[in-house]
Amino acid sequence: MKPAQLHKVIVSPTSWDAIPKGTYYRQVLEQGLKKWWPKLFGFYLLKIGALSADLDTGDCAILHQINIGLEGKNLHVIADLYQLPFANKSADACLLAHTLSYIGDPHQLLREVDRVLIDDGWLIITTFNPISLLGLGKFFSFFFRQQPYKSRMYTPMRLLDWLGVLNFEVLYCTQFQALPWRWQRGPLLRRPNCPAIGCLSIIIARKRSLPLNLLTPLKIRSLRTDCSVQ
Repeated sequence: MKPAQLHKVIVSPTSWDAIPKGTYYRQVLEQGLKKWWPKLFGFYLLKIGALSADLDTGDCAILHQINIGLEGKNLHVIADLYQLPFANKSADACLLAHTLSYIGDPHQLLREVDRVLIDDGWLIITTFNPISLLGLGKFFSFFFRQQPYKSRMYTPMRLLDWLGVLNFEVLYCTQFQALPWRWQRGPLLRRPNCPAIGCLSIIIARKRSLPLNLLTPLKIRSLRTDCSVQ
């Protein structure tokens, strides 16, 4: 697996307004997540990162929503995202709205999320999709120093691999919004979901306490036989 740790400092925007067309991205994400919020139940929703805190989650069935970050508006807890100040298995859901795009060690953050989530807890991740018209901007040097092109962009398959290692079951994964602006012409581009070229990604997963692929007695017996032969 390709390492994702980055040693240089990444400056994270404190709100969606700090990203060109960020208000539009925020509205599109809120619309894409709207149908999922009533399905989440529990006591605590952790909105990790300033961009997560800036998303409207009023439709979520979880009443206690805690905004966490180092800086930004509407934060309830100022904390290092690599060391979340919460007990093990204390949160029912975690929202990472483009948080992985602006952090140096996404693996450590996901491990912290896995630690604080209860069994069968919910994880919502949104990111920019590099396989899109938006992702093409990273190949041009005059765009690279601007937002959102200087953010880290991960392919959905890479994120799914990380979640699989942590034993998360992915319930929903999609890319949408073909063009990184409001104007879209043609029946294909007007579709709400454009998996091939969508510039925004949403992944919704649940933490499982048991392996997703259970070994049958026959497989266990075969493994024991192989080990004894070696």
